[in-house]
Amino acid sequence: MRRHTRRIYNLCYRFTGNRHEAEDLSQDVFLRVYRTLGSYHSAHGGFATWMTSVTRNLLIDHYRRTKRDRITDSLDDALPRLEQKESAARRPDQAALEGELSAQVQRALSKISPDLREAVVLRDLQGLEYREIQDVLQVPEGTVKSRINRGRLELARLLEQMGVRPE
Repeated sequence: MRRHTRRIYNLCYRFTGNRHEAEDLSQDVFLRVYRTLGSYHSAHGGFATWMTSVTRNLLIDHYRRTKRDRITDSLDDALPRLEQKESAARRPDQAALEGELSAQVQRALSKISPDLREAVVLRDLQGLEYREIQDVLQVPEGTVKSRINRGRLELARLLEQMGVRPE
């Protein structure tokens, strides 16, 4: 389980944009995995793929549960907070720029539809292969590729609106 902690947390964080929610959801994922470990069958795919499916299902449940709350939240409350990162390898100004870029990407991710967001996060941030994403999302490979493409285009459009341009 320790091997999967960071990946599961990152997936939860990229979906929620909130560090505390991501921590809570990560714990919920591992509890659910522990309770349902008997339902895992290696014939249906790798363990990491199965865990990602469990995570996805929990995130969908969380999204549906909190949908009403998000509608009434003010914009300031919905914006993710900058992460505090400490590293001796980076200069403070570089760390600040990377933190701001990360926050802008997170803001843009939160504005695209959940279907497109999860496809982009699974492919570009989690590094899953198309086949693994197909297994997690339970959709055809063509749909996976389409969602990734549309999600990337929408993300690029939103980032450009925010003034973020590729270097």
